[in-house]
Amino acid sequence: MKLFRLNKTNLNEVEQIPFKLERDIQNLVEVNTESVFNLKFIQSELSVDKYRIDTLCFDEENNSFVIVEYKKGNSYSVIDQGYTYLQLLLNNKSDFLLVLSQHFNKVLRMEDVDWSQSRIIFVSPSFNSYQKDSVNFKDLPFELWEIKRYSNDTIVLNQHRSNSKRVLKH
Repeated sequence: MKLFRLNKTNLNEVEQIPFKLERDIQNLVEVNTESVFNLKFIQSELSVDKYRIDTLCFDEENNSFVIVEYKKGNSYSVIDQGYTYLQLLLNNKSDFLLVLSQHFNKVLRMEDVDWSQSRIIFVSPSFNSYQKDSVNFKDLPFELWEIKRYSNDTIVLNQHRSNSKRVLKH
């Protein structure tokens, strides 16, 4: 895809500027989780068990947790990491509930969270065809978002949507 800026009647190409570090993507998204994903930012770099979650958010509309993971390249598996983080969340509910309670400065109970609505969002400049196909079931709690930055200070976030009508049976 080419992007142009219209200057009267002339089109000037807008160059894509790659992100140098995964942390650059993370910083940009964390500051803007509300406007980008309609989520409340809770914590960055949360360690639970032997894992470190890039960004923990909360979806107030669904009363559920959302874990956001950032990738600079596309040589990784989103399915194994997604399921690992989902089991981490569901097997350590009290740890996550404590972090949420501290963030909102009020005591929350297990039933205050709809654990079945929890999901994982992956944000990367690109995903390969295997990654896109791996989340191609309509009920998987994983989302793939491609992020691009351009020389005119434009950021494009594009969600890869499942084209499958198949439901994964649990």
